[in-house]
Amino acid sequence: MIQQSIEYKLDDLVMEGYFAREESNQSQPIVLVVHDWSGNRAFAQEKAQYFARQGMLGFAVDLYGKGKRGSDTDKSINQKLLEELLADRKAIINRLHAALDCATQLDNVDANNIMAIGFCMGGLCVLDFARSNADVAGVISVHGILTAPEYSTKGSIAPKVLALHGHEDKMVSPQDVLQFEQEMTERKADWQMHTYGNTMHAFTNPKADDPELGLKYNALNAERTWQLVDMFAKELFGL
Repeated sequence: MIQQSIEYKLDDLVMEGYFAREESNQSQPIVLVVHDWSGNRAFAQEKAQYFARQGMLGFAVDLYGKGKRGSDTDKSINQKLLEELLADRKAIINRLHAALDCATQLDNVDANNIMAIGFCMGGLCVLDFARSNADVAGVISVHGILTAPEYSTKGSIAPKVLALHGHEDKMVSPQDVLQFEQEMTERKADWQMHTYGNTMHAFTNPKADDPELGLKYNALNAERTWQLVDMFAKELFGL
């Protein structure tokens, strides 16, 4: 597998993505992987590798900037990075567009077949990307925050939307889920919502083990998640 660190810019902000692909000369779909609150680290990069092994290209984006990364042990660092990013949700869209522009210039990319997947904070980001009608075929939010930004536009949402959610997620209320479903319906999105019972936030992350905070890995629902992700990607890309 070919793995590369890729620098790209938005104005004065330098970001560092991660590109994974198998040896091939064929044009392939690409999946943008949007990291959780800890930044573009091993968790997101492993997901980019996963898509490369499935016959696609994987690009783990960087929303914080080169060298700005969180921690598995000090959640205060992650919280600070998260709050800085969410202070301006419009800026998230601009940073994702910068990543998309970079990704479409990489080797073997089929620019007509692009998907974005995000985890936790990244789930919120890819949903906002879909809300903005970014030029992607579909997005997947995995244990993401569902609430729409205050600036959210109206009108139809073109990208297909898949949201995977834990019913016991303390960060997403039942009212948030209902409002999200209503929003997607009103905006005529092709949307799906899958809710796992007895499941907390961050359920696909093996390092998530803080039930008091509401973070807990769930091996069975992590496996189910990847089955649904694979089905969604195959539908989008005709694989």
